[in-house]
Amino acid sequence: MTDRPFLSINPATRRVSLDARDPAFYSDPNGTYAALHATCPTFYWEEQKAWFFTGYDHVNALLRDRRFGRQILHVASREELGMAEPDAHTTHFDRAELHSLLELEPPEHTRLRTLVNRAFVSRSIEKMTPEIEILTNQLIDRFEAKAETELLASFADIIPVTMIARMIGIPEEMGPQLLKWSHDYVGMYMFKRTRADEDAADRSAKEFAEYVRQMIAERRATPQDDLLSHMIHTEHKGQYLTEDELISTAIVLLNAGHEATVHQIGNSVRMILESGLDPADLFHDAKATERTVEETLRICAPVHIFQRYCIEPCEIDGISLKRGDKVSLILAAANLDPAKFTDPLVFKPAREEGANLSFGAGIHFCIGAPLARLELNIALPLLFKRLPGLKIAAQPVVKDVYHFHGLERLDLRW
Repeated sequence: MTDRPFLSINPATRRVSLDARDPAFYSDPNGTYAALHATCPTFYWEEQKAWFFTGYDHVNALLRDRRFGRQILHVASREELGMAEPDAHTTHFDRAELHSLLELEPPEHTRLRTLVNRAFVSRSIEKMTPEIEILTNQLIDRFEAKAETELLASFADIIPVTMIARMIGIPEEMGPQLLKWSHDYVGMYMFKRTRADEDAADRSAKEFAEYVRQMIAERRATPQDDLLSHMIHTEHKGQYLTEDELISTAIVLLNAGHEATVHQIGNSVRMILESGLDPADLFHDAKATERTVEETLRICAPVHIFQRYCIEPCEIDGISLKRGDKVSLILAAANLDPAKFTDPLVFKPAREEGANLSFGAGIHFCIGAPLARLELNIALPLLFKRLPGLKIAAQPVVKDVYHFHGLERLDLRW
């Protein structure tokens, strides 16, 4: 047993019982990850019925290991794997996910990613710097004189969704609706999701797809200088994206392009304010800013788990895996591995101990990482510069959305 009532570890069998819905866990998962690193870094999570890896080297290697993939039905049938048929009540969600970049393996993944990758490379993203600066300052202008704000609604929610909508070519006034669809959609990835969560995700997937389908029709008729037009009218080896591929790709880019960054802005501001370190030192130049951002990504990552199917039988860390087994990689725990990072639970922006794994690695490395990093490197310094004396006004409450990690709200004053 441990001093955490929601956690039971048996190091001899590597079996762990962990209640992911316990607020004591999801409010501060880092302490639990530290306990797992100390006793059982590779473990079988009883409630999730799968093997989990937390060690930095294991997670980093498995993210790149081609014996594991996001798909399994391209190499085996449901019957062979004993896998249940899809639920009828999530038909629209499943259809939207069918061609998702996040769910595909080569060659389909390569074709889709090649068509959208050019828009997300750093040199293309850097051109958005003036726009992000203008938007950030405009948002701060709205609440600066009030001496208080709830940062998620007034700031964190708005910047990422506005920028990804502009990139793709979705009208900015759709921002609140996109946020609602996205929140419902990612409910499918929560541990112990309910039937109500599934129904909401399916309904929003249907509405989301219908909206994107309408936008595709408009861009086919009248192309614009945006990513959606680019995806519609650009070929790769003589092939164009199908309508279903366009819909899945647009949805995953809109979701991934803002959901995690919203969480990370809130997580980062909270971490910086609770650290007691001087923001003027943390953001005194571009290099210091970059190191501060990377350290917040390491210690309070917005996405904690990435799952893989075992495509061919193998053994990892003494665990025998067969084709069809699902394994989970805890990115946020890998970032806290004491074998990789000294004093891993301490916020140290000056550390130079290697890259965090918050954006993944390998062929599924987050395509939006350059955009997320740019938004954080611009928005955070501007916020602290414009609002000297920034303080947390009320105890932040963490959302019950494990395996994502973000705040319900962040009340600030200055």
